[in-house]
Amino acid sequence: MASEAQSTEHELLKTALAVGFRIVGEEVLAAPDEAEFGMRLELKFVAEDDDDELDEDDVAEETAEWGSLGFLFVLGALSFADAKPRNVSIIDYSEKDNFGLADFVTGLRFLRGESHFDADYIRGRRIKTRVAVRTNGTVRIETIGRGKAVLRWLEQMKAQKLLRVVGE
Repeated sequence: MASEAQSTEHELLKTALAVGFRIVGEEVLAAPDEAEFGMRLELKFVAEDDDDELDEDDVAEETAEWGSLGFLFVLGALSFADAKPRNVSIIDYSEKDNFGLADFVTGLRFLRGESHFDADYIRGRRIKTRVAVRTNGTVRIETIGRGKAVLRWLEQMKAQKLLRVVGE
């Protein structure tokens, strides 16, 4: 029988996979070490189907209301799964570790009218991922030292591949 946390994770995952989005801005963030670059992306929530009768801004706002927590959770989970240790963080690292509800809640904040997920290191994994969902249905994602991994995570979300609920 699934635990309450696993059931909640499953619901967040299902919600996230129903969220449509498109990338509207992309910027590579330079770092002192050329191999440590990050990215800043701007996204906008959109309807999954191309219904011309729907107002794009209304869809984005409505999606932010019902989909933001699931979207944040899945980005956190994908970032965690893709993260490796760096320097002394190897001490706390376990390759068979999973991102869970407690990890998500620890990084979750509501600031200046935006829902935020922010993670630096989690159990030895160098996450360095910040995501903000605004009430107007726009999203800002920033990663540090993760290269273009965030683009792969978004592709996984769109394709709904390689995603599974922890414990299933």
